[in-house]
Amino acid sequence: MQRISSFLGALVFLLSFMGGLKAEQPNFPPVMPNPNFSFPSDHGAHPEFRTEWWYVTGTVETDDQRKLGFQVTFFRSRMPTNQNNESAFAPKQIIFAHAALSDPKLGKLLHDQRSARAGFGIAEARVGQAAVTIKDWVFNTGPTNSFTAKIASKDFSLDLTFTPSQPVLLQGKNGYSQKGPSPEDASFYYSIPQLITVGKITQNGVALNVKGKAWFDHEWSSNYLNTEAVGWDWTGLNFENGSVLMAFRMRRSDGTALWAGGTFRQADGTATPLGPEDISFQTLESWTSPRTGAIYPVKQRLKINLPEGAKEFELTPAFPDQELDGRASALPVYWEGVVTTKDGGGYLELTGYVDPLKM
Repeated sequence: MQRISSFLGALVFLLSFMGGLKAEQPNFPPVMPNPNFSFPSDHGAHPEFRTEWWYVTGTVETDDQRKLGFQVTFFRSRMPTNQNNESAFAPKQIIFAHAALSDPKLGKLLHDQRSARAGFGIAEARVGQAAVTIKDWVFNTGPTNSFTAKIASKDFSLDLTFTPSQPVLLQGKNGYSQKGPSPEDASFYYSIPQLITVGKITQNGVALNVKGKAWFDHEWSSNYLNTEAVGWDWTGLNFENGSVLMAFRMRRSDGTALWAGGTFRQADGTATPLGPEDISFQTLESWTSPRTGAIYPVKQRLKINLPEGAKEFELTPAFPDQELDGRASALPVYWEGVVTTKDGGGYLELTGYVDPLKM
């Protein structure tokens, strides 16, 4: 039954985005400049928008000094159906989730995924607070302004708490993050970097105490991808001195940058927004997936321009094979992995290298 349920949810998602679901076309609200965020309520869902995600990536160390990386992601997608339909079976919102464990000793990514129609006590993205669930997979608000994630899969489980050590970082212009040449190509976007992370990671039946740092992203949008864009490269980096960096580029099919953006926040809290002219990614090493044939630029040199001068960061993967195949939950194949750089590290995300993204 679970496989049938997952297949039906995936089919609804695919049909809607490919235009096969002949239903009322909703008026998704546009993302407009000068948003007015309110926390903690904006940690919750914004169901009127087309797409939304809650994204936590981090690096931790075990008691025996093993270094691991993890990813917990929940996606919400509003379906192009009548949202006023009173039927409980109307597929108004679909919830997806991905979880992954990066263990350099294994040399490959362990991952799992789920998808379900919102409702029936199975899946929910709650409004007004961080509370996203698919059955027993949960990301929600914890005590004292923290967040918690609980994920159980056949290969690993995560039971982690994330406590902010820094204020919310509004990306772009006060949380309005442009993603393409048109102002409508945008998301509402904020991050909470330098999250103090503690908890347990279970692998092969052994529970390991872990501690480290994480990065939380929350975005929602109605028009994330410009028609010229096939995917993006993104990184979120925590540095040992407390500074942080988010940078992305939206790519055309020929690999050139259609758009770019980001934010560098110094340890004293001074934040510098970065525009397309301030960011460049240069491939240093590529890796070819033996499963999909995709060629990913897994080692990159990231250059940013700041008022005080340019900075360069060499992003080196913990290991090459950090490809996540999300097709079982009707999401794409992408590369999401631990990278290190001088005096810091975090995650690098590479999308649209197998097939152009459709959102």
